[in-house]
Amino acid sequence: MNTDYDICVIGSGAGGGPIAWRLAEAGYSVLVLEKGPWFREADLCKDELACCRRPTYIPDQREEPRVVETEDDDGNWRARSTRRSGWNFWNGTCVGGATNFMSGYFHRLKPVDFHLRSTFGPIEGANVVDWPISYDELEPYYTLVEREVGISGRIQPHPHLEPRSTPNLPYPPLREHRLAAHVDRACHALGLQPFPTPRAILPHPAMGRSGCAYNGGLCGSSGCSTGAKGSSRAALLDRAVTTRRCEIRPHSMVKRLLSGPDGKVSAVEYFDAKGRLQRVDAQIYVVACQAIESARLLLRSPGPRHPHGLANGSGQVGRNLLFAGGGAGSGRLLYRRFSGKEADALREFGTFINRSLQEWYIIDDSQFGPKSKGGTIDFVHRHPAPIARAHHQIEGEHGLLWGKPLKRRLEQHFREGPYIKIEAFCDWLPVADCFVGLDPTVKDKWGLPVARIRTGQHVQNLRVGWYLAEKGAEVLRKMGAENVVAFAASTPPTNLVAGTCRFGNDPATSVLDHECRAHEAENLFVSDGSFMPTGGSVPYTWTIYANAFRIADAIDRQLHQMT
Repeated sequence: MNTDYDICVIGSGAGGGPIAWRLAEAGYSVLVLEKGPWFREADLCKDELACCRRPTYIPDQREEPRVVETEDDDGNWRARSTRRSGWNFWNGTCVGGATNFMSGYFHRLKPVDFHLRSTFGPIEGANVVDWPISYDELEPYYTLVEREVGISGRIQPHPHLEPRSTPNLPYPPLREHRLAAHVDRACHALGLQPFPTPRAILPHPAMGRSGCAYNGGLCGSSGCSTGAKGSSRAALLDRAVTTRRCEIRPHSMVKRLLSGPDGKVSAVEYFDAKGRLQRVDAQIYVVACQAIESARLLLRSPGPRHPHGLANGSGQVGRNLLFAGGGAGSGRLLYRRFSGKEADALREFGTFINRSLQEWYIIDDSQFGPKSKGGTIDFVHRHPAPIARAHHQIEGEHGLLWGKPLKRRLEQHFREGPYIKIEAFCDWLPVADCFVGLDPTVKDKWGLPVARIRTGQHVQNLRVGWYLAEKGAEVLRKMGAENVVAFAASTPPTNLVAGTCRFGNDPATSVLDHECRAHEAENLFVSDGSFMPTGGSVPYTWTIYANAFRIADAIDRQLHQMT
């Protein structure tokens, strides 16, 4: 059968980029459909208004809202449109997706993450299962990401260091802020083993990209104007296009996937930049829209063999939505406590702290309870965003501040010493009340039903988050930081999303097989974070990248068998 392309990839982030590049390099014709625009380095700047205050890189929620269900104190679920609520689950709608705006903290999963249920047993109220693959099967692809995306850092022994096939990362660590030495001293005094945080940021020019410009810790939420950050666009898609076998169509909103009586996907319908409905077909289809939007697309793509949504015979599409559990905290070192030379070193603002702890990746502490899965603590700069930070200073003990009291508060906040922030990551346990569906009434600007997101969570997320945040706070206190706070919150972080199309060996309880091929549609793969049954205790991006490279090899094998 003649088709327009060998592979059609829907979405261009961490799940789409590796497949497009790998298969274009292998000689296949690849089409990438991306809903958003195609920004280049020249379009990406460190502008708080653009990245964080206006919908420059994400959809306008007046045109593309979601509906979010939250639980009230009486156990009832209340639905509200994000047009009014302030919730925002969009993280980058453009070529390269959210990888353009990530901070680039790259940690691998550990072997234990692949068999949580077998290791720790069932958890009441949580749908925890083992993965259908092992760490050993994914390890070569983690290594591939290090090389092709570009990961910097230094491998240093610590209690939960995962097995590696190479002794070190391919690029040396980024330049470090003086605060890193203070973290090291405090950790060593407490008997802890900190290590440099791996970052998907090049420390120097390589692979046709420039090195880091060290412009003030603005990586998170901002695009990279040098190409140093390993976004899917800069690291992979730009290279895929140069093969002349990969075409990227921005401003292409996919309406639905069509399928025939045999269950296989037969075509994609999408709206082009002018709102015209177009159709394209391929031999293999890959959905990589991010967990919420991938589930939404499958659910609005019923067919003769898929009456409840494409690949949804098990009823599992949209289920087991994952965010990231964890805690946070902060403290501040005051300049006046240090000598002039040391204070001047602390005033430098541009380099990175880049320190992590994984002492408690498994918590074996009788005061906590039975041995449990723990997580990762990263020490980072507080985001410099001055508008947001200034806004938080206007509340005084007796109401709003203005005039000289506000000036003095702002002066104290911005000039007396650097803040250091704790970011702690732990598993967001999958539960029945955390899922994605289609809203029955609210539509987007194309007339399509929007995603309806229920945000239930397990109490264990908070228990572990509090534990890790307090451990991080102990380090800050040992450093001599003042005003140290630590906490865990029940609100899900909207920038870390996975689940909804989990993979597994049983078609009755999973959407995808062990190669992330749909059980019910042999030419359909899902390659973003949707495949994850559990999320681990690290940010998801490195694992999504690695698994997408693994899926690319599975697609290559399948295409060979089809010819």
